[in-house]
Amino acid sequence: MCAIFFGHNEQIRIVMIQIDKILLEDLFAKARESKRKRMNYDLRTSSNDGSQRMLNALLPGSIVPIHRHPLSNENVILLCGKLVEILYDEEGNETERIHLSPSVGNFGCVVPAGSWHTVEVLEPSVIYEAKDGKYGADGSETFDEYNAKTAQNPSQTSFSNSLGDLKKNIEYLIGMERQSGSMDAISPLYISRMLNVPLEGVEKCMKEMGL
Repeated sequence: MCAIFFGHNEQIRIVMIQIDKILLEDLFAKARESKRKRMNYDLRTSSNDGSQRMLNALLPGSIVPIHRHPLSNENVILLCGKLVEILYDEEGNETERIHLSPSVGNFGCVVPAGSWHTVEVLEPSVIYEAKDGKYGADGSETFDEYNAKTAQNPSQTSFSNSLGDLKKNIEYLIGMERQSGSMDAISPLYISRMLNVPLEGVEKCMKEMGL
C-alpha cells in the first residue's frame, strides 16, 4: 500500500497494491526479458524506508551468487513455484537444502544472519523476501567478494564475532529497531538469533555495554 499526497491541505489518496495473478504474470514477463532471468518488485512505502521488502520473480537458470547478510536474517516466503534454498559453511561447503513448494505445504524459511546461501530455481517462482538495512549499505557480500578480500588481507573479514565487532553489530541492530519506531527492549536472545552467535557471548557483551 502506498500513499499519494496532493498538497499540504489536500486529501490524501491511498492506493492499494494487489498481489494477484496479474502482478505476478507481469513480473514473470519482465524476468523473461532480463539476462539475469529474475525481476523484483519493491514493496517499501518510501525511499527513506531502511529495509528491503520485495517480491522477486525467478526463472529456472537464474544464477544467484552464494552470498550472506551479516546484520540481518532473511525472511523468504514462496508465493508460487518451486525452489531450493541452499546453505553453506564458511568454506563454501553445502550444509543444508530446504525445498520450498506451496503445493506441498513448504511455504518459506528464515535464513539466519551471516549464513552463506543461494537458491536453485526448479520452476518459475515468486518469493516475498525481507531484510533489515538499505540495499548496498547493509554489509551484504557474495562468497567470491569475501574470498577476494581475505586473499588480499587474511586478517580482514567483513563479519566477525569478536568482542569489538559484536558490540558494533549490537549497536547497529538497536539503531535499526529504533529507526523502525520500536521502543521495546531488545533481548539478548533476539540479538543472538539475528546475528547467529552464542547467547552467552551476547549476554556478556551487553552487560559490558551496560544494556
